[in-house]
Amino acid sequence: MALGDSLTQGYGLPQDQGLVPQLQDWLRKAGHDVIVINAGVSGDTTAGGLSRLDWTLADRPDAMIVALGGNDLLRGIDPAVSRANLDAILTRLDAEGVPAMLVGLPAPGNYGPEFQRDFQAMYPELAETHDAALYPDLLAPIARKYATGQDYADLMQEDRLHPSAAGVTAIVEAMGPAVAGWLEEVRAPAD
Repeated sequence: MALGDSLTQGYGLPQDQGLVPQLQDWLRKAGHDVIVINAGVSGDTTAGGLSRLDWTLADRPDAMIVALGGNDLLRGIDPAVSRANLDAILTRLDAEGVPAMLVGLPAPGNYGPEFQRDFQAMYPELAETHDAALYPDLLAPIARKYATGQDYADLMQEDRLHPSAAGVTAIVEAMGPAVAGWLEEVRAPAD
């Protein structure tokens, strides 16, 4: 199960080109017999993800990717609020015995250094607290091109907020091995 916002949902893309179908295809080609359920809702914040957790867990997922926080960033929501919501999601997954992978995003500096520091710290700290897997930056392949001054327009839709199908492919190529490794750990019998 992939719990997230428009980046997970596949906003602006043909149904088969979003993050979830591309990730599922990548994992299957890598030898994993998986169905990845899309629980992405465009515009969702961490609070929205928390509020629909009962509905999301009704499908009884074996594991869950939690990729929320982008809309919290866009709205300038206090990182303490985002942290509390993610903590509640991970606490519930712990209680339900659902292994989690927390997927982070970097915070820009436009809200100030304290906001940036607190937002970026919440992902690794919560992953450690809940013994969840951590994938630190969903948009890393796009950010790398941007940081090196390369043209990255092909990886983004015209709104410059959402990845294009090619951008999602780059994300999945970077993220796929981490998800595959995590799934192998999740499926391994406990010693």
